[in-house]
Amino acid sequence: MPDAVVEHHGVPVLVCDADGAPIATAQDALDQLIGGAFYRAEVVAVPAERFDARFFDLSTGLAGEILQKFVSYRVRLVVVGDITHHLRASKALPDLVREANRGRDAWFVDDLEALAARLA
Repeated sequence: MPDAVVEHHGVPVLVCDADGAPIATAQDALDQLIGGAFYRAEVVAVPAERFDARFFDLSTGLAGEILQKFVSYRVRLVVVGDITHHLRASKALPDLVREANRGRDAWFVDDLEALAARLA
């Protein structure tokens, strides 16, 4: 399925295809995700498997760079899917996920139904 803009509770969401190009750098996020959403969607829902494993290793700084791009462009990022194995491998990642899910700029959800519920 190609990337598609759908609406959940009045909020346009760019739902990215799991088979899309990997997100391995902040520039990838800017070009592929934020660029795809610009003027079309307020939220970008990206399958977790699209992110390079370094995104989930907070010591690399990649997650911080990507999250900052989204904040700067005022687009919300939602990482969709099971990241349990990444959470188990990190002491810091569970804290990031917990804090992000309390806010508005970035969320980590299990599936698109959970995203729709959050937007309600």
